[in-house]
Amino acid sequence: MASPTAAGVPGTPAAPAPRKSVTGTRRTVAALFLLPALVLLGALVVYPIGYSLVRSFYNADGSGFAGFDNYKAIFTDDGIRTALKNNVIWVVFAPTVSTALGLVFAVLTERIRWGTAFKLVVFMPMAISMLAAGIIFRLVYDQDPDKGVANAVWVGVHDTFAQSSAFPNAHPGRESPLKPDQGGFLSTAAVHTGRTVNLPLVGVAPDQMPGGAKSAVAAKPDPGKITGTTWQDFTRGKGVGRLGAPDPSELGYDGMRIEAVKDGKVVASTKAAADGTFTLPATADGARLRLPASNFKQPYNGVDWLGPSLVTPAIIGSYVWMWAGFAMVLIAAGLAGVPRELLEAARVDGATEWQVFRKVTVPLLAPVLAVVTVTLMINVLKVFDLVYIIAPGSSQDDANVLALELYRKGFSEGQPGIASAIAVFLLLLVIPVMWFNVRRLRREERR
Repeated sequence: MASPTAAGVPGTPAAPAPRKSVTGTRRTVAALFLLPALVLLGALVVYPIGYSLVRSFYNADGSGFAGFDNYKAIFTDDGIRTALKNNVIWVVFAPTVSTALGLVFAVLTERIRWGTAFKLVVFMPMAISMLAAGIIFRLVYDQDPDKGVANAVWVGVHDTFAQSSAFPNAHPGRESPLKPDQGGFLSTAAVHTGRTVNLPLVGVAPDQMPGGAKSAVAAKPDPGKITGTTWQDFTRGKGVGRLGAPDPSELGYDGMRIEAVKDGKVVASTKAAADGTFTLPATADGARLRLPASNFKQPYNGVDWLGPSLVTPAIIGSYVWMWAGFAMVLIAAGLAGVPRELLEAARVDGATEWQVFRKVTVPLLAPVLAVVTVTLMINVLKVFDLVYIIAPGSSQDDANVLALELYRKGFSEGQPGIASAIAVFLLLLVIPVMWFNVRRLRREERR
C-alpha cells in the first residue's frame, strides 16, 4: 500500500496543521495583566521623576534654563548644608541605635515568659502615625516640667540632690536698707551687737512662700548678739500695713540664709526661722549683712530638649521609639530560625553567654541585621514629619533635613527649581542603598 504524500509529492509525509504559539499567547496575557500596573507606575513614579529631573535645570519661575546652578546651591546654601549634615547624623545614628535596641530586645525576651507581651508593647508605636508621634513628643519635650514628661523626670531627679530656692523673685522694695551685690543683696550699713536689724523684701507671691512660713515678728534685741527679721514686707490693700516693719498679715522668709561679711570675708552665717527672725553671734559685730545669691536662685526647669544643640538628638530619640519595635520583630523572626544545636554546642564547649551572643548569634543574624539597617537607612533619608512637627520655629533651622528643606524651598520660598534638585539628590542617595539591598537579596536567593 502506498504511503501518504504531501503537496502531491510521492513519499513525503504530510505536515501537521499550524497551531498558534502558546508562548506568544502567554506573553500577551501577561502584558495585559501588567498594563494597568505599568500605567500607574509610569504616571505615579516615572513621570514625576522625569519631570523633577527636567525641572531641576530651570530657574525658580521656569522661564529660563539654569543649568547646574540649582545643584551648586545644594552645597553652597547654608540651610541646605545644615540639612545635609543633619541627614548624615540621622543615617549614622538612627538606624544603628534602632537596630541595636531591636537586637537586644529580641535576644533578651526570647527566654522570658512574658516576652510576647513585652514585644507587643515595644511594637505598638508602629501603629501610630508620624504626625501623632510628633505631637506626642512635642509634649514630652516641653520645657515646662508641669507639661513635659522628660523635664518632669529630669527636674525631679535634680531637685532630689539640689533643692531650688523658695525666693527666686524676691528683691528690695521702697526705702530698703539693702542694695544689690553679686546676685544677692547687701545691707547699706554695718550692724552691731545689742541692736536689731530689719531686712525686708518683696516680690514673692503668697502661694510661692515656703509651706512652714509664719507671721513675721519683730526681733528682740540681745546684748551679746545681733538679731533681726527678714520678711515679705507687703500687705494687700492701699494704706494697709507699715513700711519697713513686720505686720501680722506678713510672712517671714523661712530658711533665708544670712551672712555677716567683713572685708569681703564671711565671719558668721545663719538661717531665718519660720517667723523670719534670725540671730548672729558677737563675731558679726561691725559687719554688713548679706543675703547671698543662693537664696534667689531660679527654680531648675530642666533641659532645653528642643533648643538648637539638642533638637536633632531629641527627634532621633522619638524615631527610635517608633522603629525599635520594627527592628525587634524582624530580628526575632530571624532568631527563631537560628539552629539551636549551634548555640548549645558553643555552650558545651565552654563559651559564656556573651561569647555565644557575640560569636555565634550575631554572625548568624548578620543577613537580618543588614536588611533592618538598610531599610531604616532608606527610611531616615526621607524623614520629614517628625522634624516638621517636633522642632519649634526657633530651632527648625538647626533640626533641618533634606526632605524638610525640599518642602520649604518648594512651597514656602517659591524655589521649585532648587526643590527639584534636592529631590533628585535624595533619589541619588537612596539608589545605592536600594541597589545594595537588592543585590544582597539576590545573593541570598541563590544560596
